Amino acid sequence: MTNNAPKKILLIRMLGLGDVTCIGIPALRYFKQRFPEAQFSFLTFAAGKEVIKLAEPDVNVWGLDKDAWPEHIIPAMETFLGLAEQIIGEGYDQIWNLDTWFMPCFLSRFLKDAGEKVMGNTMSISVQTLIDEFQSQQLKPEYVNDPASYMQSSFFSMVRWHTPWWQGGLVPDFGYPEFYLRSCCGFDQLDMDMSIQVAADQELKRIGKQQKVIALAPQSRTPERAYPFADELKAELEKRGYHVWTGFDGSVSLRQTLMQLKASDLLVTAPSAPQWLATAVGCPSLVICGDVDPRTLMPDYATDPHEGPIPALQLAESIDSIFSEQAQ
Repeated sequence: MTNNAPKKILLIRMLGLGDVTCIGIPALRYFKQRFPEAQFSFLTFAAGKEVIKLAEPDVNVWGLDKDAWPEHIIPAMETFLGLAEQIIGEGYDQIWNLDTWFMPCFLSRFLKDAGEKVMGNTMSISVQTLIDEFQSQQLKPEYVNDPASYMQSSFFSMVRWHTPWWQGGLVPDFGYPEFYLRSCCGFDQLDMDMSIQVAADQELKRIGKQQKVIALAPQSRTPERAYPFADELKAELEKRGYHVWTGFDGSVSLRQTLMQLKASDLLVTAPSAPQWLATAVGCPSLVICGDVDPRTLMPDYATDPHEGPIPALQLAESIDSIFSEQAQ
């Protein structure tokens, strides 16, 4: 490390669990490779803390718990200004905000205006201007809700993020996460390594010697993407001789979920975090796309985009064909 190289670096990515897995982990490893002697911290949210700790145990991971992020803007601003105080107290040489949500961009703008060396995405106006506009009732709702309105970036190519990038040219192997990191952030030398090392669940591994093991994750953070016929699908798959397990509801630890995925032959999931958890442990995934363009996700397998939920019987037949192809 040269004398000018940063010795203490903070990365910020606070979006959902799947997002932190597929973007946060590769980004963190990219920076660790660039600055092998630096001390790294990672600021994130809820289960994102656990997944980063599992992937990179030597990194200082901290942030907000699930119930600690207020829904309304004024309490949220107060919470994030508290985070800013902690960050300033740590004396980081570099702070990189890789997030696109409003509050992390608010945080990074405050830090930048306070004299911290902040790179990446920030809010386009000062915190004081935001407060003044809010108090005078001149702040438009779309400013807080639309990234095209509130976000500016030191990443030269971040303008691509606002385009339908999947509709033209060659789509990256890892879909959106790779597009974001390579094309938008400019990390063109990055290795899309989101792997997490865990042992396979022994009970599912035992079952897998006799039956194909399928993980089923029908829920999604956005209800319209959830798969409504999960019970019918599970019953149909079990009738066909598969062992099916569910439970992506936080009732077991993230490590246990990853161990179960590692012992599974296939994950069938709505467009949501489990796809990236499966990728992290090498479990193939079939994404029930609905109206989501599969090119944005690039899973191992995907249903064709369609209006309305795909019938359970039709989906079961697709799963049969996957295993038949693998056996050939």
